Amino acid sequence: MAGKTTIKPTTPSEKPTVRKAKTDSAAPVASGEVPLLSGGNPQIAKGYGDALVQAYIAAMPGWKSDVGRRLDTLIERAVPDVCKAVKWNSPLYGLEGEGFFLGIHVFTKYIKVAFFRGASLDPVPPGQSKQKDVRYLDIRENDDLDEEQFADWVGQASQLSGERM
Repeated sequence: MAGKTTIKPTTPSEKPTVRKAKTDSAAPVASGEVPLLSGGNPQIAKGYGDALVQAYIAAMPGWKSDVGRRLDTLIERAVPDVCKAVKWNSPLYGLEGEGFFLGIHVFTKYIKVAFFRGASLDPVPPGQSKQKDVRYLDIRENDDLDEEQFADWVGQASQLSGERM
């Protein structure tokens, strides 16, 4: 969704939740100006909104940028009211007030998609994690992404309780 999102404070004992703001900001930097961290991961300042995620995707090196655009489009189609953020140099996808259900991170030879409640998906994504609920999907340059399965996982993940980050 095009709106910028902000953190909505709750009570002091609760963690903040994802909340969509009413305005959107322009992309913070042109794709050529974004420094790359170890493994080619774009260094994007943390914040909320589609513009930051699009800046991250545009800065993904080589084939990864095309895959990033495909993933972003599939996520938006599966969850039209998705809220976006960049934290820890990774795009995060969630629902307003519900937390984040998915994150993307660039590595040297692949893109890692993290489903934060992936152990509850059917079928369970193939990549295991040290965290019992998290499951990964690693996408390499010549992989054939099963878009139908990915969209199904995204839809399922969006229905589960999200991570408050």
